[in-house]
Amino acid sequence: MRYYWREHVEGYRRIKAEGKTAWGEIHGTPGFENFASRGFLEDVLPQLRFATPYPAALELGCGTGPGACFLATRGFEVDAVDLVPAAIEIARQQAQIRSLEINYWAQDVCQLPHEGKQYDLIVDSFCLQGIVTDEDRERVFAAVLARLNPEGYYLVSSAMFDPLRLRREECLVDRSSGIVYHRYGAEGWIDLRTSTAYVCLGEEPGNYPDAVCMNGVWLLPHRRHRQARGLRTEIEGAGFRVLYQDKEYGGNLVCVHEGAKTRL
Repeated sequence: MRYYWREHVEGYRRIKAEGKTAWGEIHGTPGFENFASRGFLEDVLPQLRFATPYPAALELGCGTGPGACFLATRGFEVDAVDLVPAAIEIARQQAQIRSLEINYWAQDVCQLPHEGKQYDLIVDSFCLQGIVTDEDRERVFAAVLARLNPEGYYLVSSAMFDPLRLRREECLVDRSSGIVYHRYGAEGWIDLRTSTAYVCLGEEPGNYPDAVCMNGVWLLPHRRHRQARGLRTEIEGAGFRVLYQDKEYGGNLVCVHEGAKTRL
């Protein structure tokens, strides 16, 4: 089982059991419509230029579908994928309630096929942060490049490194590798060299091949919390050109193919 399965399977199981409709509702944000990247999309979508009145859009990591519904109500023909079938089940219900035609399916974004429908817009609303390893992130970027129209847009919203969560004075040095892990948040650890944040697994790794052992404690990769320059450099290195990155936060970006003539 890959490292990103546990959190999301458990989270959507909880959403379904508690009769909630969106991921934010189990983290204190009420309402289906109040998804995390909504403000960014409201600001940037009017600035994008498409050759067709009904652009084709793909949302990665759509969850229960608030972002996909947002796009559909604004004229996009929307496909949307999420890892967890329970999330897709709720997403289809929410689209039906709103009389929206959205094509949902369960899909691991790290295994997204390169062949298939081309999109004018691909949206990642806080999915990328949970794709941690270099190899997995490279797979996602390569798939986006393959499925994005030559003049299409790739919108990314990602959580970023938060220095207020870092406790430099509390650190552990792994005896076998020499890697220094700093306390990050209440229960996590972070490797500042790679911007990889870990959570304690609390058990033997079992079916988690990505788990790492630090002085006898098993850790599971949890987030990639880059700083603004690091995220931009990574995305540009993957073959994109960044048209926009917000200055205050750094986690909202508008990207296009490296050689595209597209402008904002």
